[in-house]
Amino acid sequence: MAIKVGDTLPAATFMTSTAEGPAPVTSDDLFKGKTVALFAVPGAFTPTCSAKHLPGFKEKAAELKAKGVDTIACISVNDVFVMKAWGADQGISDEVLLLADGNGDFTRAIGLDFDGSKFGMGSRSQRYSLIAKDGVVETLNVEEAGEFKVSSADYMLGQL
Repeated sequence: MAIKVGDTLPAATFMTSTAEGPAPVTSDDLFKGKTVALFAVPGAFTPTCSAKHLPGFKEKAAELKAKGVDTIACISVNDVFVMKAWGADQGISDEVLLLADGNGDFTRAIGLDFDGSKFGMGSRSQRYSLIAKDGVVETLNVEEAGEFKVSSADYMLGQL
């Protein structure tokens, strides 16, 4: 069953790349006492994710933060090294926190995983965005398969 508005996000540990190397980020580190704009992509370096989804949040980061967002985070079921390379490729610095959900534990726990095996991708995340305040889901926007409409930065800006 997928997470819904009003639910508390589950405990999880993600990995992110730092100057010192890979480092864990717990759900408490990410959400406690903060307003977080979180979006998930099916995969780093995939077409829509690289051409529209991540660039949109990078471009709109200042506007999102001006509307009260403390952290903008992107999750993908990829490893931390792929996320680091994708961030470098996309010119991401501190606008968006790139988080690896390498085994898909968080993605499965919130019920937003899908089986991408027919595309050679294995288990992946659906494309979605949400706003969480202190770890509680305030808005949730899950895309239909193959779509990119309701999870965009522009759509989220309209919800703040």
